[in-house]
Amino acid sequence: MPTKAERRVALPAGLLPLLSQKELETYYQVSDFTLLRWIEKGLPTEPFGGRGRRFDLEKVRAWMAEHGEQLAAAS
Repeated sequence: MPTKAERRVALPAGLLPLLSQKELETYYQVSDFTLLRWIEKGLPTEPFGGRGRRFDLEKVRAWMAEHGEQLAAAS
């Protein structure tokens, strides 16, 4: 089974409006466990008709700006 580093997904050219969970993990270089903890703490997700979650990068950046220090302290 490939390691996390081996299964990185390149971000789309020009960044699509909504990112998948795997793309957001790659963008922030975090594990799926860490991202799930952030979601539990209020990381904004977008409604999506298919499986999985989608994320608006601008909303995520704003949330990270507000909560980044708390998340770093909790790590």
